Amino acid sequence: MTTQTYSLRPTRDSDWRDVRELRLEMIRDTPTAYMENLEEALGRDETEWRMRGRRGSAEHGIAVVAIDALGRWIGTMGGYVDPSVGALLVGVYVTPDYRGRGAGVTDALLAAVEAWAGTEGDRLTLHVHEHNIRAITAYENRGFIATGEAIPYNLDPTTNELEMVKAL
Repeated sequence: MTTQTYSLRPTRDSDWRDVRELRLEMIRDTPTAYMENLEEALGRDETEWRMRGRRGSAEHGIAVVAIDALGRWIGTMGGYVDPSVGALLVGVYVTPDYRGRGAGVTDALLAAVEAWAGTEGDRLTLHVHEHNIRAITAYENRGFIATGEAIPYNLDPTTNELEMVKAL
């Protein structure tokens, strides 16, 4: 882990190239953590990536990025209001060399999303692939509790995404 500092900020339309590159890194790192595969992501056009960048200023939504001192995007988290569960955490990723409690990137990104979610309700919900033990453990360590609900994973319906929730 490097000792470089980082900053957080919402994403914007003009970030579309960085949004794209980080998303591709995310999918390559943990293919079952996201609702699209690499082929689908590679096929998206500039208009789609710009729309994803604008999520940082969306009404009833958030997209925040962590950027290191050299300008490298090192993590991201997002959220939107799902009518059935309220504030929903999505698009969670921290590049491997910035993972862990010591780096603080995960906690800083999550704090930003939780602050947003608190304006939308009293809890934050997420869905995590049942085989992503690293993520499940990280969420549990940060106060999320499994609800017992599961939904089929869209890219492989023979597996599930588990629902977890955190009271805010």
